[in-house]
Amino acid sequence: MRSIAVIGLGKFGSTVARELTERGARVLAIDEVKERVEEIKESVAYAVTLNSTDRAALESVAIRDVDVAVVCIGEDVEANLLTTLLLKKMGVKKIWARAITELQLEILKTIEVDDIINLEEEMGKTIAQTLVSASLGRYIPLAEGHSLAEIKIPDSYIGRTLRQINPREKYKVNIVAIKKFIPAIDDMGERTLRESIDNVPSSDEKLEEDTVLLVAGADRDIEKFIKG
Repeated sequence: MRSIAVIGLGKFGSTVARELTERGARVLAIDEVKERVEEIKESVAYAVTLNSTDRAALESVAIRDVDVAVVCIGEDVEANLLTTLLLKKMGVKKIWARAITELQLEILKTIEVDDIINLEEEMGKTIAQTLVSASLGRYIPLAEGHSLAEIKIPDSYIGRTLRQINPREKYKVNIVAIKKFIPAIDDMGERTLRESIDNVPSSDEKLEEDTVLLVAGADRDIEKFIKG
């Protein structure tokens, strides 16, 4: 079981801690605000109130033994940087740190943390990418210039098969899965749509209206695929 310390339990940090626990990680949740620790203690393996800029306090919870430490402290930039630097000096195996300003980003790069979480920049890119195309839904950056995107099937592809469209050869993108919405009746007897995902789509199945394609590839190639 992977051991991960989450330091800073604001909205972002507490969400990270809970999601990690749901995915099977052993989470050590840390914050200097007792109320935040109390709120999350039932959702993680271990939650503790301490000042993360205090080396002795971090040593008391065996912070060196975790596989990854994630510094989620947001508004207090000084505490964020001091905590990150202290973790680095203590020899923590891998460190992720949140950055909310350009200066903080540059300092974290200098410290040479393993990964920098820049929510504002990442969300800005995601929103912009989604807004430029009416067909583009959820969008996940994978690497510089490459993404995984949900695409409402363009009209020109309705009734055709993946073999006919030939996305890999013609557009250099991969169809990772196909999402469909199947009519169903819920427990209250109401008509609804049940989401169904086929992660091994057949090359010869005709694509229907309202189908959503999960497409992976270079951003420019995904745009070409959307335009047909």
